[in-house]
Amino acid sequence: MPTKVFDTIIIGGGQAGLAVSYYLRRAKLDFIILDDQDKSGGAWQHTWPSLRLFSPAVMSSLPGQLMPKAKDSEYPHRDEVLGYLSNYEQHYKLPIYRPYQIQSVQRDDEHDCLRVTDGRYTWLAKTVVSATGTWSKPKIPSIKGQQEYLGEQCHSAHYEGPDAYRNKRVLVVGGGNSGAQIYAELAEVANASWVTREPPLFLADDVDGRVLFERATARITGSNNGDPEGGIGDIVMVPPVKAARDKGILHSVPMFSQFTQQGVIWADGSEETIDAVIWCTGFEPNLDHLAPLNVLEADGKVQVKDGQAVKEPRLWLFGYGDWASPGSATLIGAGRSARENVPTLLEFLARDG
Repeated sequence: MPTKVFDTIIIGGGQAGLAVSYYLRRAKLDFIILDDQDKSGGAWQHTWPSLRLFSPAVMSSLPGQLMPKAKDSEYPHRDEVLGYLSNYEQHYKLPIYRPYQIQSVQRDDEHDCLRVTDGRYTWLAKTVVSATGTWSKPKIPSIKGQQEYLGEQCHSAHYEGPDAYRNKRVLVVGGGNSGAQIYAELAEVANASWVTREPPLFLADDVDGRVLFERATARITGSNNGDPEGGIGDIVMVPPVKAARDKGILHSVPMFSQFTQQGVIWADGSEETIDAVIWCTGFEPNLDHLAPLNVLEADGKVQVKDGQAVKEPRLWLFGYGDWASPGSATLIGAGRSARENVPTLLEFLARDG
């Protein structure tokens, strides 16, 4: 019996994988999606309950199907995003198989393709799309005394809402949108401070994630023509953040210098007891499964050109951020990077596949 070799295997069934699959399906390729989650939604399943997009629904849609307008705000709620992604899978009848935790991608010289395995099963493909995202690799900076600190430390990846922090002294560390949203929520129930290394960059009320995406793209491509700087990390005035500003509490304090067993030492030398620290300090790309291909650079990323790995042309990367494609870790960017880069994948298959 001949060995089955797919045109493409997509690793990851989140927003980036779905956006790519739309174009592969339209091209009538023989492909599958292997997802490590029990159900649809990718990383959105694990975000905190009150999270909101910082772009309107119409600008946060994947190819082919608009996200419905948010019910109570211009900015969709996490549960609305989850519903949209689930419906998207079903609407296009995408070939998603789950849960499969892919362990490695290797070269298969016998079949002139790539071999994908989860340790139990093996699949072969002419091309592989890695779309595993970043949520599973939260990044926490190393601070002096951190190991001795006895209070709670939680990354935004594992934050489940304000109830556990009610009436506690809490520090929210990180100057981006997640830090602003979590701080605004906690300030309602806890003695919270928002800690940032640099003063946060606030955007005007009428500027949202769409504008940020365009500015970030222009900066990366060198086509900003003197337009204002700005990036995905700049803070959008979604309703909870705007409410905190209107109350006069949306301000940050400089970073503390080190931990103690019971709390922190601030830059002026004063000590304070702290119950919990919530890190809103970003993520690293989840690329461990690509190690056997020897494509990972010293910074843990992969050299790419238009989404294609320079050192392994059968490998493509979507959804990891600006280094893979401008804004590609966002819903806005996932659709655009798929639209711009999948045609090159199709050309590669037509020529070399």
